[in-house]
Amino acid sequence: MSLAAAFVFCASIILTLSPAARLHSWAVTFRWDHWIGFIAWLVLFAILHRQTSVHLPERDPYLLPLAALLSGWGLLTIWRLNPALGLRQTAWLAVSLIVLGIGLRVPLGLQLLRRYKYFWLTAGLLLTTLTFFFGTYPEGSGAGPRLWFGCCGLYFQPSEPLKLLLIVYLAAYLSGYEHIRDNLAQLMAPTLAMAGLALILLIAQRDLGTATLFIFIFTMVLYIASGSRRVLVISGLLAVLAAILGLYLFDVVRLRVDAWLNPWLDPSGRSYQIVQSLMAIANGGIIGRGIGLGSPGLVPVAQSDFIFSAIAEETGLLGALGLLLLQAFLAVRGIRAALNAPDTYQRYLAAGLTAYLISQSVLIVGGNLRLLPLTGVTLPFVSYGGSSLLTAFVGLLILLHISNHPDQEPVRLLEPQPYLVLGRLLLTGLTAAGLIQGWWSIYRAPALLSRSDNPRRSIADRYVRRGSILDRDDQSINVTQGSPGSYTRAYSYPSLSPVTGYTNPIFGQAGLEDSLDPALRGLEGYPTLTIWWDHLLYGQPPPGLDIRLSLDLTVQQQADTLLGNHRGSIVLLNASTGEILAMASHPNFDPTSLDQEWDTLRQDPEAPLINRAVLGQYPPGTALGPFLLALDGRTGDNGLPGSLAISVDGQAFSCPQPEAGRATWQAAVASGCPAVSLRLAEDLGPDRTLDLLSSLGFFTAPEIPLLVAQPAQPDEAIPVEQLTTGLAGLTVSPLQMALAASTLSAEGERPVPRLVMALNLPGQGWQTQSIDGKPTPTLTSEQSRAAAIALADPENTHWRALGFAQSAENQLVTWYLAGSLPGSQAAPLALVVLLEENNPQAAQEIGDSLLQSISQP
Repeated sequence: MSLAAAFVFCASIILTLSPAARLHSWAVTFRWDHWIGFIAWLVLFAILHRQTSVHLPERDPYLLPLAALLSGWGLLTIWRLNPALGLRQTAWLAVSLIVLGIGLRVPLGLQLLRRYKYFWLTAGLLLTTLTFFFGTYPEGSGAGPRLWFGCCGLYFQPSEPLKLLLIVYLAAYLSGYEHIRDNLAQLMAPTLAMAGLALILLIAQRDLGTATLFIFIFTMVLYIASGSRRVLVISGLLAVLAAILGLYLFDVVRLRVDAWLNPWLDPSGRSYQIVQSLMAIANGGIIGRGIGLGSPGLVPVAQSDFIFSAIAEETGLLGALGLLLLQAFLAVRGIRAALNAPDTYQRYLAAGLTAYLISQSVLIVGGNLRLLPLTGVTLPFVSYGGSSLLTAFVGLLILLHISNHPDQEPVRLLEPQPYLVLGRLLLTGLTAAGLIQGWWSIYRAPALLSRSDNPRRSIADRYVRRGSILDRDDQSINVTQGSPGSYTRAYSYPSLSPVTGYTNPIFGQAGLEDSLDPALRGLEGYPTLTIWWDHLLYGQPPPGLDIRLSLDLTVQQQADTLLGNHRGSIVLLNASTGEILAMASHPNFDPTSLDQEWDTLRQDPEAPLINRAVLGQYPPGTALGPFLLALDGRTGDNGLPGSLAISVDGQAFSCPQPEAGRATWQAAVASGCPAVSLRLAEDLGPDRTLDLLSSLGFFTAPEIPLLVAQPAQPDEAIPVEQLTTGLAGLTVSPLQMALAASTLSAEGERPVPRLVMALNLPGQGWQTQSIDGKPTPTLTSEQSRAAAIALADPENTHWRALGFAQSAENQLVTWYLAGSLPGSQAAPLALVVLLEENNPQAAQEIGDSLLQSISQP
């Protein structure tokens, strides 16, 4: 009892201090209301402990402390979730303990229950029947099943004491017919009739959780009394039959089974409760978020049906296992009381009560863990509910009386096996619950917590500063504003939303906000001990880390302005280092308007949520010309096709700029003429062309912290005439094309793309982030230099080339490729402009203007 008091006292202190831990400040309003519950709990159990020592001196010394700890734990959890319900539960606890105290003085109570067994069960059935006419639901008319009597905030559920009355009836009846225990039919008939009547009432009420318990209790008591395994077999078959009938007859059964088998089909609808329960358990992890620091209120009816998940979230796997161990200890002491009972009636009664308390615990805990379908019963001694609490303590009172036999020897036990089977079944159920608890809280936790429909992430973001996303000059892109408890995410440059993404409490995360979430959330970059210590003290990670990107916000703004209303993408990068300086995708969206425009954005045929630079897949078409020319090396006009247009499958393809592509191979390639690309590919042959495409990275996904499209694998039978017009099925992203274009400006090497430059680590400052991989040799230095010079613009400021392609869906796209010339004093650049339209003039104007603006001092 002292240990139980110490535990509940410490938990009360932690709950009081939890607001300070959540806000990392002492200037908060502390929680004091739950001390009313603690003082009432302490005083009542202190008195009750003294009374049991006087009136039942030989009682089992562990039963009352177990119930005290469980009820105190549950009471504090209810106060934490809802103080108004906590006050009601405190009142019900007082009533329950007063009844228990009175019952301690009535040693003949067990015999009165035995003598009038028919009366007690009939009265319970009658009360349960009356709920059809006078029943109500505490949450209001029409909100749920009418299983309660009461008004004005006080309610009583007759089906709760009916469980006890059924156990009393079975124990009393079967103990009187022990001499015919081998005649199973005669033994079952009267008990089956009464139990069947109770079962019919519960099924008619659709109180299927209690009905399930009745079946189990009836089966186990009858098995203990008869010792026949046929009882288990017959009951098992009947249970399967009942389950099949329930699936066809009751919608509520079908819905709960569907939610149990696959809750992910409708996680925000009929499976919302179980999905949120699993997320709460996953959120608890091993040591929990801390009492008062989790978000158990996100699970509907957390104070009753899902109080186990509430406890698991805030005390973790250790707390959940501790609760299950208390239940296991209670099961062992209950079976021990049955084995040491002074007569057969009390032995059956103790076994039945133990089966009731522990099987109901397994049923509701299994429902919280998705080990079993949800049933809607309560967790004995722990859940909110006056009827359930009072019934559990009356059951405890009976167990206390049975365990108190100072002058009586245990009645002779003919067959101990049924009691051992019962104990094994109950302990197996609790063990299974513990294993599944570990599965969800450790193994499956990362996947559950990263789900977009997990609101706990956004709640945590309100209390812990999320790291900022900055450009290469530390200009703000995405930042956190406000103070602890009211932090919000601000987006300084919404046009970058397809790249930097968003973090939203409803729609989850996207872009860099998603891929860099561990660092931005403070789960990476700190010493493991620091993360563990903050989790232990506050139930939260440390403040998030700021991240510096390679993007140049000034250049990015110029790219977005030039791209304007065109649908497409721009990628500008340092051709030598792979640093991405600008990545534009149009149309885009404003992350601050997601709540109002989400459905519109999702249904928009122009797909503004997609980052076209890395997820857009477009045929390269004649944009392959510069690379083919670099590998082939021809110049001048020798062998230039007479016609620069071609026909493929009855379709005619001509130069995007026919007036500029008549003089030389270089001019024709720069103008995107299909005939020269086709001739170059034919002369190189399919093998060398395929090797070139592979070395350019067209069959490899760029490794950057963004969701990228997975490229198609090479096809050895690609027809070159279809390849150079876009009809071959080969597609690349603008980023892949920009990396390929870098080979002409960086001595023939394709760089490794780089988007994240540095992290601002605590105590260390900005630390440059290394990248995996090295530049890939694609062309020789001579080949790249010759091609760049050959494709130089008239003013010799940069090389450039146009391209066009037509996809299999007849979509026309325009490519603009450009880059620095060899010998440039500035950092080598590579630029790609992709327009989802046939508009070479606009593409060239956008690309030339961007490069000129960058080169200006």
